[in-house]
Amino acid sequence: MRLRTLTALAGALTLSLVTGCAAGEGTGASANTVTYWLWDANQLPAYQACAKGFEKENPGLKVKITQLGWSDYWTKLTAGFIAGTQPDVFTDHIQKFGQFADLKVLEPLDDLGIKDSAYQPGLAANWIGQDGHRYGTPKDWDTVALFYNQKMAKAAGLTAGQLNSLSWNPEDGGTFEKAIAHLTVDKNGRRGDEPGFDRHNVKVYGLASNGSGYGDGQTQWSMFTASAGWNYTDKARWGTKYQYDSKTFQSVIKWYFGLAKKGYLAPLSDYNVQSNQANTQIASGKAAAAFDGAWMISTYHGFKGRDIKTALTPVGPTGKRATMMNGLADSITKGARNKKAARKWVAYLASDKCQRVVGKYGIVFPATPAGTRAATAAYEKQGIDVTAFTEPVADKKDFRTFSYPITNYAADVTALMTPQMEDIYGNGAPVSSLDQTNSQINRILSQ
Repeated sequence: MRLRTLTALAGALTLSLVTGCAAGEGTGASANTVTYWLWDANQLPAYQACAKGFEKENPGLKVKITQLGWSDYWTKLTAGFIAGTQPDVFTDHIQKFGQFADLKVLEPLDDLGIKDSAYQPGLAANWIGQDGHRYGTPKDWDTVALFYNQKMAKAAGLTAGQLNSLSWNPEDGGTFEKAIAHLTVDKNGRRGDEPGFDRHNVKVYGLASNGSGYGDGQTQWSMFTASAGWNYTDKARWGTKYQYDSKTFQSVIKWYFGLAKKGYLAPLSDYNVQSNQANTQIASGKAAAAFDGAWMISTYHGFKGRDIKTALTPVGPTGKRATMMNGLADSITKGARNKKAARKWVAYLASDKCQRVVGKYGIVFPATPAGTRAATAAYEKQGIDVTAFTEPVADKKDFRTFSYPITNYAADVTALMTPQMEDIYGNGAPVSSLDQTNSQINRILSQ
């Protein structure tokens, strides 16, 4: 297992050298400096403010923050683990956690005394490795909701109350599919549920495309598969078998991507990860609605000339709504040069002091309840209603929240599932083709 992962890391190192990863980039400016990496430029000011608070409480210590774009971030971090240029502390993603924990490049954080009860439900537990040690402190969280163009919804005769009361099923799509069909308009002005609708010449799609969803479908189909009662793996954490061969999963995927065949969901060819994601389609008026994450709240709210609102995910066959509740963490690298100071910084990042500061910027929901409240208040000051994101966390009776799949070989799973899901979405491949892909994935996990 370690040989495969190390080979992947070596490949990443080669790529990083080609893209210009400078030697020593992760090192601190001095013995009193803690180096910290993150990828979200929008959050940089908030963490710079936290760094000032930390430095004030710890005279003589400095925090050097480096912000990199998503792709460069992981390439250079992976290369750093091999070349010894990794930062002391970095923002960790659950998708990468399994690989890093297996390679033993993370520092155990058991002594920080992190308690599950101090954070939103489930966030702390996600960062316990298979060896029982903690390798990350809860940082923030996000859920998924339906963003929609209020003007288009009003023109379609759909109220906020109706959009917040939708339900679905894989047989006929329920009231959700009816709403999406009615929001869809072809070149001749006919709606998707009207006679003569031309699915080959659509002017406005009812639902934007965020791609095929790789193997997790976070902002694509995960809310549907989860509200149908499906789970990614055989265990909530560190599962050893994926379940993409499930009839429940496949029936949902067939229905969901079938919306594109009907002309209600934008085709895969419209999606581009660099230039035409779901939010871009909404901004341009090419789509009326899109599922997206809480990290995109400010982006949608900032679209000029677009009054964008949000609605809850629809009720599924289980009688519950569902949304992935993902959470980032801060981790210390095994090769950190300033481990003692790094521990102080990570503890500060996980504290109410820092998380309240981050919350006040209204960019993300911090992991502690106090930080979440600060963020909610900040959004309200901006005139943004975030109920569709916070209600699923507070209401366990009517909502199901679930984590991003936590397993070994996450990169391999993505590599195998991406072309398979794109083939189903873009080319109409049968969902039964997932049986073979699932077998390949489980063979890898069994090594």
